[in-house]
Amino acid sequence: MSEQPLLSVEDLEVHFPIERGLLFKRQVGAVRAVDGLNFTVNAGETLGLVGESGCGKSTTARAIIRLEDPTGGRVMFDGRDLADLSRTEMREARQDLQMIFQDPYASLNPRMTVLNLIGEPFRNYGIASGSELTERVCDLLEVVGLSASWRNRYPHEFSGGQRQRIGVARALALEPKMILCDEPVSALDVSIQAQVINLLQDLQNKLGLTYLFIAHDLAVVRHISDRVAVMYLGRIVEVAPANEIYTKPLHPYSVALLSAIPIPDPKLQRARKRIALEGEIPTPTMAYKGCRFVDRCPARIARCHDEDPPLVEHRPDHFAACWVTGEDGLPAGAMGV
Repeated sequence: MSEQPLLSVEDLEVHFPIERGLLFKRQVGAVRAVDGLNFTVNAGETLGLVGESGCGKSTTARAIIRLEDPTGGRVMFDGRDLADLSRTEMREARQDLQMIFQDPYASLNPRMTVLNLIGEPFRNYGIASGSELTERVCDLLEVVGLSASWRNRYPHEFSGGQRQRIGVARALALEPKMILCDEPVSALDVSIQAQVINLLQDLQNKLGLTYLFIAHDLAVVRHISDRVAVMYLGRIVEVAPANEIYTKPLHPYSVALLSAIPIPDPKLQRARKRIALEGEIPTPTMAYKGCRFVDRCPARIARCHDEDPPLVEHRPDHFAACWVTGEDGLPAGAMGV
């Protein structure tokens, strides 16, 4: 891995205005979907980004690739700030930064054949046409485990897993350095999920790809990720190597999330106590003075209400944003178990 990260997200903000009035609209608030996000992704690694629905994971990916314009912050990719690029410059940058979308049923144009779907990037960037384009599409189909003879079929003729493979092939067309995977297996059956995950790992090993892998399934993220970042309400609350965050989590939210993962051992599963978070679930429209997890946190102290905790390195390469936790983790009994 290189010394400089391939992707560095610094204080990223994506706020959507809330307006009132029919003729004379005025802003009365904002939805803070992403609110001061910081993380890095090194070349050749997979960073898993996890969190509950609505925490801003997909908006983060869309802001990085500029499908949504950031409200603030920087997105440094391969030495350039994507947030400051013009539309023309961003179009060029997307050759090195591609995206696999969550829903394989919605992300493929039903009126286009597989040849046209995968060949579209080649035409848009003037890379190939005619027989050369067809040959490249056939090669990509073979790479993702599909038959080249299916190139003239339409998306409705494929299963969900096959459609997602087409999406992967399309993302690979321009030979990118990094791929943003926005919950690429959440709409698929469990058995098909494993096949797509294995495909992504094989492609990474062969092509030296870098992934930002977004998911809410913690088991899937553990299987594919080198490091894991836990997101809560627009912020990163913990980031660490995958094995360590699953065995020695430092943030109360991470502890609660991990307690919900089923263990494939009936005795251990019965003996384990699941942590049920109580309190009011906040919304992205609220303004926060202290920690935004404070109303649901069993380990909260008075300071949590008044001061927003920074992301601090408690162990080597293990960061957490919590006033209560320390190098040895949360104090005994802090989570009520």
